Amino acid sequence: MPLWESVYDLVKNELIERREEGCDVSGFSERIEASRECKEDLLALYREMSALPVRPDYPYEEPDDLREILCKASGTVRGSGFRGSEADLYDKIYGAWLGRCAGCALGKPVEAHPFVAGGDGKRGYEHIRAWLEGANAYPLSDYFPSESAASDHYRIYCPDSQKANIRFMETDDDIRYLVLALLLNERKGNDFTPDDVRDNWLTHLPVYETFTAERIAYLNSMNCDLQDEDERRAYVRNYLNPYREWIGAQIRVDHYAYVNAGFPETAAKAAFQDASFSHTKNGVYGAMFVSAMIAAAFTERDPETCIRAGLSAIPVSSRLHEALEKAIVIGKESASQEELFHRLWDEFSCYQWVHTINNAAAVAAALVFSGGDFETAITAAVANGWDTDCNGATVGSVLGAILGARNLPEKWISPLHDTLYSAIPGFHPISISDCAKRTLNVYNKLHNV
Repeated sequence: MPLWESVYDLVKNELIERREEGCDVSGFSERIEASRECKEDLLALYREMSALPVRPDYPYEEPDDLREILCKASGTVRGSGFRGSEADLYDKIYGAWLGRCAGCALGKPVEAHPFVAGGDGKRGYEHIRAWLEGANAYPLSDYFPSESAASDHYRIYCPDSQKANIRFMETDDDIRYLVLALLLNERKGNDFTPDDVRDNWLTHLPVYETFTAERIAYLNSMNCDLQDEDERRAYVRNYLNPYREWIGAQIRVDHYAYVNAGFPETAAKAAFQDASFSHTKNGVYGAMFVSAMIAAAFTERDPETCIRAGLSAIPVSSRLHEALEKAIVIGKESASQEELFHRLWDEFSCYQWVHTINNAAAVAAALVFSGGDFETAITAAVANGWDTDCNGATVGSVLGAILGARNLPEKWISPLHDTLYSAIPGFHPISISDCAKRTLNVYNKLHNV
């Protein structure tokens, strides 16, 4: 059982998930309310909803099997690896690490209500704007200021990531999963399974450092005695896990792109193995999209080309593919950040603020809107709201790989002092450049350099 959710909340979220997956959930909301005080009845309703078939008229096809996923993907971008020197590859890997850290740190202070989800009749980006205007720091062009005239109405968080204090990349789940993937790649290369992901977490990651789908899969994996491999893995990612299409897997997979620079399809396959430990359908597709996109960023200069590489790895018939195509158009057509945010929220605010689909769309739109400018990209990804630190981190990773460390703006990079704290032994603290060197070593081993 999750450590923070009631059975009632889990069942309510499962109702939303099943509706989004294309099931007819008519009558379940009323039945859930009628059973609110009875745990056994709520669990029975959960099992009943879990068994619902997808409606015959549902317009999407969203498989969970890797072979079926790739069959329904366009698969047009396979890649041929990185063609530059080892020094150039290291610079891009280091840039991706730095860019991820900078984007994550930028978003951390406002990863809380109402900045992420809105409230009081305003959207998340409007609350972020109010804070920044109160600090004479709008539009966003640096790390968040600690003080604002709007302090009577708002509170921002994570002082170690605020402009006045930032001296390193403070611990964060976006960074912890990057470090965990490095450790896994060092031991297993690309040849790992969801069970290896489980073992890696159980060895290095305390359960209290996990959230939503990750925490449930973590606990399920420790409480499951099913012997059949397929049944066990299905149980771990599905049982009492209404968060299986949320953003958690999408933020875990950048490193598989770094060690497969220039090989988007290989990066996507590795991301599948990680993501399918805890996620299904679009939760998995988001991870595959991001990993393939970042792998392409090591050999491409145009953000849309990178996005298209990511799109080639996921089913054309999925909700995520459709959303990303819309996001590309929004990014191209928006004349300002305000228009960008307004259109994103108009289109995608139907999803929970940490869902995969709306956040992947925000990432894609910010990248296209930026035209390849690092500051424009990370500030657009963060100031929109929703999962601010995750989206800033992903966008920073893409632009860091495109530009390389030597071309990243000092304003964003120097405050980190080449240091991150991950709360994982051996990486608390560690220099970001050392992490990049270890990543390069893995790439060289995997690709016989």
